[in-house]
Amino acid sequence: MLKIIELLGKLIIRFAEGLGRILILLMLAFKEILRPPFEIRNTFKQMLEIGVRSLPVVLVTAIFTGMVFALQTYTGFKRFGAEAVVGTVVALSMTRELGPVLTGLIVAGRAGAAMAAELGTMRVTEQIDALETLATNPVKYLVVPRLIAGALMLPALALVADLIGIIGGYFITVGLFDTSSVVYWKRTWNYLEMSDIYNGLIKAAFFGASISLVSCYKGFYTRGGAEGVGKATTGAVVISSMTILISDYFLSVWLFQ
Repeated sequence: MLKIIELLGKLIIRFAEGLGRILILLMLAFKEILRPPFEIRNTFKQMLEIGVRSLPVVLVTAIFTGMVFALQTYTGFKRFGAEAVVGTVVALSMTRELGPVLTGLIVAGRAGAAMAAELGTMRVTEQIDALETLATNPVKYLVVPRLIAGALMLPALALVADLIGIIGGYFITVGLFDTSSVVYWKRTWNYLEMSDIYNGLIKAAFFGASISLVSCYKGFYTRGGAEGVGKATTGAVVISSMTILISDYFLSVWLFQ
């Protein structure tokens, strides 16, 4: 019994220490965002890495998600004679949930892992210590550009995913089941509101900032050489994915109630 209590206490202490370090890193990053000099070139480099290079995977995932969702929705709604609203359901699902969440999970697995591995390698090879020796703030140089890039590029990727997912639903509904193209688009635009789109983009921005923050934290505090870098990379993906899925519920309650 005492061993169980001791183990539970260690887990709680470890969680509290990690949460405290993340919050401190976030406060330091916010403090450095508005302080010159601005790392514009480094920020654009991270935007290219997080956004542009993640685009092919996002496109493939979005179009097949829209197609599968339209297929399943049409099959189910046909039992009730409600095939005409398939376009509406696909559009609302993509803009509110599937677009931001799937994009966040993809970027967490691709760009988040890369960020954690890069910073982790810099930490274990003492490159971050060298930056401090050269009077360069590592938070400003390494964390802030990634935080800004994640918060800006995730909404852009999510918007593309929304559009491609709706088009994928169109291919299945109209091309496979031979329903009316006019009805699909009319139902989509009649019931889709701007709040559905921009609330989904708010979610995506939060997910992007969370992925960057968690990945930078795991890389920034890496210990233990090559093995530590591997653990930091895995931890960054797992924690980022859990953060996305858990925060998605609370953001949905706040934005769509």
